[in-house]
Amino acid sequence: MKLERCPWATKNPLDAQYHDEEWGAPLHDDRLLFEFLILEGAQAGLSWSTVLAKRENYRHAFDHFDVAKVARFNDAKIESLMQNVGIIRNRLKIASAIKNAQAFIAVQKEFGSFDAYIWAFVGGNPIQNKWRFMSEAPAKTDISDTMCKDLKKRGFTFVGSTICYAFMQATGMVNDHLVDCPRHLAVHR
Repeated sequence: MKLERCPWATKNPLDAQYHDEEWGAPLHDDRLLFEFLILEGAQAGLSWSTVLAKRENYRHAFDHFDVAKVARFNDAKIESLMQNVGIIRNRLKIASAIKNAQAFIAVQKEFGSFDAYIWAFVGGNPIQNKWRFMSEAPAKTDISDTMCKDLKKRGFTFVGSTICYAFMQATGMVNDHLVDCPRHLAVHR
């Protein structure tokens, strides 16, 4: 039996590359965790394919997700970003990125790193699911609900439970590759 990648990643080459190289691999780098937090929030109401297509533009527009720089963005920078056709030009999502950068820094100060804070929600180890069909994977879980509440309490925005679960999937906190996907075992730890 030939193993096939997860069906959501078969629409275009960018989705396939992201699936094959990043999605679900445990991530412990604060800069990349910040990038995913911002991109998952930007995705709200849109497809991940849309965000992936704009990812390089986001990296340039948001100073390669340097959290200290993003935390200092001002009104003039927001107006500049609102004119940038390479990103999702939603004022609330842009303002959220700045607010989240500030909250992210506060978490780093409290916990030593955002990585230490966020991975504590899963006890430091990825949850290994064994889905056979994409329809089995939830949109949110009790853990993403808890994460959402705690992030909001700390001042984060655009971090609803569904966004938190997508963040968990993207950063490997949960392995939601289907069991027949070659990446399921590749990211299993």
